Amino acid sequence: MRADLHCHSFYSGYANHFRVLHARDCYSSPDDVYRAAKARGMDLVCLTDHDSLDGGLAFLDAHPDAQDFLLGEEISCQLPDAYGLRVHLGAVGMTEQVHRDIQPLRSNAFDVAACLREAGVFFSVNHLFLLFRDELPTDRYVREMLALGSPGIEVLNGAATEPHNVLVEAIADAVRRGGRMVTSIGGSDAHTLRWVGTAYTETPARTRDEFLADLHAGRARAGGLHGGRARTFQEIYGVVGRYWGSLVGLERWEPPASTWLKAAAISALLLPFQFVPGVVAFRLKAEEERRVRAARTLLGGDPSTSPLDAPLSLSELP
Repeated sequence: MRADLHCHSFYSGYANHFRVLHARDCYSSPDDVYRAAKARGMDLVCLTDHDSLDGGLAFLDAHPDAQDFLLGEEISCQLPDAYGLRVHLGAVGMTEQVHRDIQPLRSNAFDVAACLREAGVFFSVNHLFLLFRDELPTDRYVREMLALGSPGIEVLNGAATEPHNVLVEAIADAVRRGGRMVTSIGGSDAHTLRWVGTAYTETPARTRDEFLADLHAGRARAGGLHGGRARTFQEIYGVVGRYWGSLVGLERWEPPASTWLKAAAISALLLPFQFVPGVVAFRLKAEEERRVRAARTLLGGDPSTSPLDAPLSLSELP
């Protein structure tokens, strides 16, 4: 069975940049994500909205008998004493009670991880180097992320570059060689329907419950497409296009009506500068590639090869 274990819907909330515009992080409805995932061959469908179960619950309210749906969440939390470094944990098989329990813990990723482990919820460290901005020495950062004790590592993130994913897979392999079981998972990290189901996790399961058991037991592999500049560019302008649709009535406008006029006026003023998100996207990808090259060199081995031949510190990692 296959499932895209990292994709978003309308319920992922608002984009962090330029919040006065009230632009959504994603404009896909849960039903549309479900249809797109099934059309691309996913046997199970999982929503992992940012810090929210609302999209998954809305889908289950509309389809209470769905046996091919997994309730997930991408949890934003912080590493303590790391200058506000954000990390994302992808939880699969969530419940409303566990969601409520982790909300007051999100300032400390270790507390969130402990809560998920105690509840028996499978979770992974997502896109290891996408949010990292050298807040810590790289080897210490990797040690701390693995010290979270997550049963999974996202080794194929559909928004990350291939060298990024190859490096994370090498880290996961090194952890397994050290004797710790860790499950490699994949997900598209899709914020538009075009990319839903283009990266996935596959297990030998025949049912939803068997799939979850396979994740816990390490019986999984990741497959699908890597990301890059073109993918990032297309996703950004896909969301921008849907935002403009919300301003002209083609999409629903969720904030109070009183905010529409201000958002529309600011958007009109910014119209000549619509090239800026594309420039930012290319810059972010260049930064990602630089960080991955630096991490690859520091952690050992030739950056142009896939295995970590002689890792500097991975053998000491928890």
